[in-house]
Amino acid sequence: MLLPIHTVEKVWGVDTLPAPFGLTAENRIGEIWFDPPEQLPQLLVKYLFTSEKLSIQCHPDDDQAEKAGKGRRGKDECWLVIAADPDAVLGIGFDTALDADTMRAAALDGSIEDLVTWHKVQAGDFFYIPAGTVHAIGPGCSIIEVQQNSDITYRLYDYGRPRELHLEQGMAVADGSPYDMALHQRLPHSGSATLVDGPHFRLDWVDGIAGDDLLYTYCEPLLVLPLAGEVLVAGGEVIKPGECAYATDLASVTFAPEGKCVVTAPR
Repeated sequence: MLLPIHTVEKVWGVDTLPAPFGLTAENRIGEIWFDPPEQLPQLLVKYLFTSEKLSIQCHPDDDQAEKAGKGRRGKDECWLVIAADPDAVLGIGFDTALDADTMRAAALDGSIEDLVTWHKVQAGDFFYIPAGTVHAIGPGCSIIEVQQNSDITYRLYDYGRPRELHLEQGMAVADGSPYDMALHQRLPHSGSATLVDGPHFRLDWVDGIAGDDLLYTYCEPLLVLPLAGEVLVAGGEVIKPGECAYATDLASVTFAPEGKCVVTAPR
């Protein structure tokens, strides 16, 4: 089942979306969302396109969101870089461990931008971002983001833009640690790979036809996002790059031998 999409305008977005979208808009588009199916409301998949830095921000985990009266709506997320300018960077974690008072002061005077670790990236870089991780995305990036379906974001710093900040809420959940580089991967030159095997969702890179091990792993509903080549889901529906589909299980998906896909399912 093909998922509906909608575009989201962002001040940091782009005027013209790259292939396979190729859309030119009057206002900057920062995100392409795939509406979660009612069978899998826990996950949200989207594309991000940046021409400016995103705010420095963080998200609560399930327990923290519930404690704040927002329900169990925490947000672990992950980023797969599919294209990047030569100087593109992602800000994740800090160069050295910071306590909450130091983070708060740095957010207020703007020096937090210099304390965040900016990781130079290229296509094929993958980062898992646990809830609480302080992070930002730099300009010149095209990214696939898979996340818990939550819109709770605490902005700590926004480069002087006139948008609301959430400093006290953010300080209650922000992790001042350096990023654990064990959560970073590079896509293999060939072959499939497990990118996330976490508490909230699983995510795999499928190069060509999925192996039997993945058929066993994804024996329940999942989302399929082709990046190269087309896939067929049960009933013969063709899913192309730039689209995302719901499937009842991986056995109901037919992959192109030379295709490349992301598949994901909630825990």
